[in-house]
Amino acid sequence: MYRIGNGIDFHKLEINPNRPLILGGIECESEFALVGHSDADIILHALSDAILGALALGDIGQYFPDTDPTLKNINSKIILSKCLDLMKERNFDLVNVDCTVIGERPKIAPLKERITKSLSSLLNLPADCVSVKATTTEKMGALGRQEGIGAFCTILLGKRS
Repeated sequence: MYRIGNGIDFHKLEINPNRPLILGGIECESEFALVGHSDADIILHALSDAILGALALGDIGQYFPDTDPTLKNINSKIILSKCLDLMKERNFDLVNVDCTVIGERPKIAPLKERITKSLSSLLNLPADCVSVKATTTEKMGALGRQEGIGAFCTILLGKRS
């Protein structure tokens, strides 16, 4: 049995030299930072939601509510790890992941290899089963005005026999 999951996440973008920009589990050198209750890693949030969605287990807000002060600035690797544990408990394995980052800035091309390696390691998948790519909105809307960025992730889970 196979299951497909989709996840999406958006966060506001700001110039903040005191907060790192985290994407796909890595700290990116950038003048920009993402605003959020957690570390605001849009890629790991979208991946986590995709896993939960494929398992019909809701979304990360149910497990990590932004109203819980103990979760302030939580590392999104912890969120992803919880979702992977839930997946393993149900005897599923990740087959592949496909992630798209949407926004004008920061440019993803120079970060793509590092993000792919990070995801490959975090997910215990070969790099050729991890796709990271980016697009813009051609300067349209809030993302086009560089007010934020988003990520879409699609995953395939396979049931262990």
